[in-house]
Amino acid sequence: MTEALFIVSEEGYWGEECIEPLTTLTDAGVDVTVATPTGGAPVVDERSIDPQNVGEKLAEHVVEVHENDERLQNPETLADVDARDYDAVVFPGGHGTEWDINQDRHARQALLQAVAGEDTKALVVCHAVGILAFTREADGSFLVDGREVTGFPNEWEEGIVDEDDLMPDGRKLPYWVEDEVIAAGGLWDAELDSETSVTVDGDLITARGPGSSAAAAQTLLEELGE
Repeated sequence: MTEALFIVSEEGYWGEECIEPLTTLTDAGVDVTVATPTGGAPVVDERSIDPQNVGEKLAEHVVEVHENDERLQNPETLADVDARDYDAVVFPGGHGTEWDINQDRHARQALLQAVAGEDTKALVVCHAVGILAFTREADGSFLVDGREVTGFPNEWEEGIVDEDDLMPDGRKLPYWVEDEVIAAGGLWDAELDSETSVTVDGDLITARGPGSSAAAAQTLLEELGE
């Protein structure tokens, strides 16, 4: 059976970016394990379950899965899982990833192992793409250097943070994903003229944001041969 590891933020994952791939892969028969940095239950970003932001139907679906899925309610501790045991490693996005997942050495190691593995794939979504700006190969080079990627664009970030980079909840955004990934050598194209944006570069799959979550999940399944 195909197995996937989801590495999810305890600081605020974006609902659709986790739940859409999670349910899509599960429905396709993939065995999914969820892990978080400390083993605590992941936290869903309140803005991603606000019906005024995402629509009532999607908000209700995300809340239902978030509250009732045993894998999300009782995740593994990230340090206790080995990415090499899985066929795919998935990094759902959300601003919260900037405070935990993207800075976590075990998460970065899992990403490296997934991309380096012969048959393993990595799917990184939205703000989680920022992990590429902090992930280095053994020789010190950035994993993303020279790779084609998409992710959460500056143009969208400008509509969320204020002039001091403060989030609506008052937290200061530590960095902008697009800037950091480009600085690390990523070949960035968020395809702002396209309805969705999913980029495949070898075993690394990146997705722009919430609206690309379904396409990203389907792309991952195709890359896995499912």
